[in-house]
Amino acid sequence: MSDPIKNIVLFASGSGSNVENIADYFRDNNQVRIAGVLCNKTNAGVIERCHRLKIPLYCFNREAFKEESGLLALLKGLNPDLLVLAGFLWKIPERFVREFPNQIINIHPALLPKYGGKGMYGAHVHQAVSEAGDTATGITIHWVNAAYDEGNIIRQEHVNIKAGEDPDRIAAKVHELEYTYYPQVIAELLFSDGRQE
Repeated sequence: MSDPIKNIVLFASGSGSNVENIADYFRDNNQVRIAGVLCNKTNAGVIERCHRLKIPLYCFNREAFKEESGLLALLKGLNPDLLVLAGFLWKIPERFVREFPNQIINIHPALLPKYGGKGMYGAHVHQAVSEAGDTATGITIHWVNAAYDEGNIIRQEHVNIKAGEDPDRIAAKVHELEYTYYPQVIAELLFSDGRQE
């Protein structure tokens, strides 16, 4: 008997480049299915990507997110093995964390605990790294808990930069790390026996 298919559900707020990269990574893997993408912005670029890639898309507003029960029912219906935040900017409610223990991961575009917390996302992070004169930055893939960017770290990868390097150049280097390592870690988590130490 073949192994059951592993379901990934992605959350996104922006262009969806990580969503597409993850979809590409698993495209020829018949053991993994992207069961859906949940998006909180009706004008996000990820919407067009989902249509083009024929990935089920579910949009919701702040009220639906706060009410929680409807979204939780939707998520349970999608039967996720892993919930993957791919550029999703809202804080995940504690109830979601309780309902899906050790099943929600996020990627942060810096080496946590540096440059984490509320408001630290995307260009804001790269600007802060540049202004601080750091000579290295990177990505942190971590479990999601009830606080911004404070869950247990799964993996970090770094890249060297010049002190004061242009934030756009930093972003490009960090994106390369994201595209390389996020799908790998997702695959490792889906097919490993032990989830979280």
